[in-house]
Amino acid sequence: MRAAGEVKVRRVYDDPDPNDGTRVLVDRLWPRGLAKTRAHVDEWPKALTPSTELRRWYHGPDGEYDEFCRRYENELSEPAAAEALSRLRTLAAEGPVTLLTATKDPSRSHTSVLLRLLAH
Repeated sequence: MRAAGEVKVRRVYDDPDPNDGTRVLVDRLWPRGLAKTRAHVDEWPKALTPSTELRRWYHGPDGEYDEFCRRYENELSEPAAAEALSRLRTLAAEGPVTLLTATKDPSRSHTSVLLRLLAH
């Protein structure tokens, strides 16, 4: 049995695991080619995801990871995002949570920021 408060990141394209707990999609766009029934997503809080403008900047020629993290944390202080982050903290306190993303390298994405914030 896993302890309450455990949060992990998995690619949304991976098959669900019985130990995933609450599965939360943390991408703004639905993953390409993935049927909603196959994804087994419990929650999809779009307010928690980086804005379209921030995503485009980060994946553009000027995007830099540390600055992306700073800007994303700033976005997370906005009321709707802060409320969604609070909800995620509540879920994590109740049991395991798996953050789902289509990102190929979650360690250099918004999911690493979320993991760090949820650890505090």
